Amino acid sequence: MSSFARFIRPTIGAWALLLLIMAAPAPSLAQQINPTASSVNERQLLQEMDRIQGRVSIPDQRSSVLIQPAGREWREFRNVVLRWIGGVAVLGMLAVLVIFYLTRGMIRLESGRSGRTIVRFNTFERFVHWMTATCFVILAISGLNITFGRPLLLPLIGFDAFSDWSQWAKFAHNYLSFPFTIGVVLIFLMWIGGNIPNKVDLEWIKRGGGLIGHDHPPARRFNAGQKGIYWIVVIGGGLVAATGYQLMFPFYVSGIEGMQIAQVVHSVVAVLFIAAMLAHIYIGTIGMEGAFEAMGSGEVDVNWAREHHSLWLDQELARSGPNDSQPRPRHAASAAE
Repeated sequence: MSSFARFIRPTIGAWALLLLIMAAPAPSLAQQINPTASSVNERQLLQEMDRIQGRVSIPDQRSSVLIQPAGREWREFRNVVLRWIGGVAVLGMLAVLVIFYLTRGMIRLESGRSGRTIVRFNTFERFVHWMTATCFVILAISGLNITFGRPLLLPLIGFDAFSDWSQWAKFAHNYLSFPFTIGVVLIFLMWIGGNIPNKVDLEWIKRGGGLIGHDHPPARRFNAGQKGIYWIVVIGGGLVAATGYQLMFPFYVSGIEGMQIAQVVHSVVAVLFIAAMLAHIYIGTIGMEGAFEAMGSGEVDVNWAREHHSLWLDQELARSGPNDSQPRPRHAASAAE
């Protein structure tokens, strides 16, 4: 019996030692896992995973996304970066226009008014212009409300008034986007022939477009500055329309990442578009004598056309023929309107 005991004791001890070795954690695993950690490192988790997603029973599986890292970057852009871009673009343009007006003043007709007019834009062209311009102004105001309304307008008018205003602004922004888009398409089709850049535009730019000094570089129906506005309207309007409809009808074209990109493009192009249109509105109103009449009555004074669009005026006079070789007197033009 004593010999059996001497045999079994070392055997049990060997088995116990083996079990202890097997139960001990591997050194590499012990280095990777901190047993004292009380929570998961969120930043590390977001860096290692594109998103945190659960499971849903409805058909749209995109609703299962709980946390998406890119969403935080988008929120930072919307609440901080976009406000800086919009503020610098819009306020910067307003400052430039005020300084230009105080130093240069209104660009006057140096030769005075001739009392005779010539048709510059017909009724349909003016209708399309004013329809698009009216929609643009409302879209710009309602769009700026999304970015700047809460920090600037809400403290002034209160929650109830701001809520009502924002709701109607949203309706106007959505529904007026359709006639605005139609207007952009019509503008592109109507005036594409006269807005192709050429050598005359280079000379016009070299001479400052007549904005500096008293120079009047020759130009066709649209000068280089107006051509720039045309392409801003066509390209910028096309971009805000395309991205705007993607936001209005979400997830039909892309997922959440595509929606965020669409919002970034839509907002940045929109504020730059607004800044450019401020310059256009300035030149067309208080910036240049006689310019508003082109889209007001559709007719401009002959001296205005000779100073700002001499090549176009010569072309129109040559085209009119011997029986109508002279522009109409102003009183006849007013009666015709």
